[in-house]
Amino acid sequence: MRYIPFIFIFLCCSCAEKKTATPQKPFTHVDIDIIHQDSTSIRAVSVSEKEVLFAGSNGVYGNFEINAKEGISDDGVYNSYFKVKNTGAIDFLDKKPAFRSIANTTDSFFMLSIEAPALLYHYSKKTNEIKLVYIEDVEGIFYDAMTFWNDQEGIAMGDPIGDCLSIIITRNGGDTWEKKACTHLPKITQGEAAFAASDTNIKTIGSHTWIVTGGIKSRVLYSPDKGNTWTVHTTPIVQGEETTGAYSMDFYNEYQGIIYGGDYTKPDLAVNNIAITSDGGKTWNTTSANGNQGYKSCVQYVPNSNGKELIALGFTGISYSQDGGDHWDEISSESFLSFRFLNDSIAYAGGRNKLARLRFRR
Repeated sequence: MRYIPFIFIFLCCSCAEKKTATPQKPFTHVDIDIIHQDSTSIRAVSVSEKEVLFAGSNGVYGNFEINAKEGISDDGVYNSYFKVKNTGAIDFLDKKPAFRSIANTTDSFFMLSIEAPALLYHYSKKTNEIKLVYIEDVEGIFYDAMTFWNDQEGIAMGDPIGDCLSIIITRNGGDTWEKKACTHLPKITQGEAAFAASDTNIKTIGSHTWIVTGGIKSRVLYSPDKGNTWTVHTTPIVQGEETTGAYSMDFYNEYQGIIYGGDYTKPDLAVNNIAITSDGGKTWNTTSANGNQGYKSCVQYVPNSNGKELIALGFTGISYSQDGGDHWDEISSESFLSFRFLNDSIAYAGGRNKLARLRFRR
């Protein structure tokens, strides 16, 4: 969906996420260190212990290696902490693709552009070689998000063509991608699509996959078997207009999850813009009515928080919850579009004209 935002509980002793977390003091503020600045709008960010990857508008991409040293250059950018491994801009037939999806594997990362022709590029971390592995030149195509289950199997989703979402899957490490036929996917309803807001319309844990839609109808599609079969579950999140619905989703484990959104044209709307599940997405309940800062484009669970702590951000600022999403506090008014955690106190965020490190302080 063309989106421009400017204006269960299961008792199991062996589940790692179920162990009791040490009580933490709440986050009170966040330090923001700019590591890259240009004219790029960055909505696709991926991180690992060794690198920070991004892709954005105008065909721009970047791969930063995290170094041990830290310092500030004369222009205030933390260049010495983040060694530039490779940056560039892709040109396809004199057109600069707009990337809003990125996926990271051990030896590669992948960048997917939004509209026709939708272009999916493979980038080798070993050789820095870039090659086009999938192209879809169909009127109305618009891809929103992408991720991998493992180093061999990945999935991307986009707005509907026909009566189903556009879903492509790879089973060979991203060398080739195949589009699933509508006969093997749930039918969408009129006005149901998705928002390419932060590359968080898809979440995978093990073989489990969730996809969230938005617009006139906002639902959750669920697959237990890496995209082979699907079921659909309704949500109570605000919907009914093209700009309403869920913009972002995250799961802490295979049972506990959250969807966050609202209406970016009415960013102060704070009713029915958040819903949570404790049964793997079968049922959802709205929470935090009038107790949050309104529309956000990206939400993520804080690692190692036992599912209690969350960060949500958007052009309206950065918000924090320490009770699973029931209550929220603003900890920064700084505008960002998307982010990912490196650990339980450091994240990397993309926004208009910037890539930044976020250091959350207690």
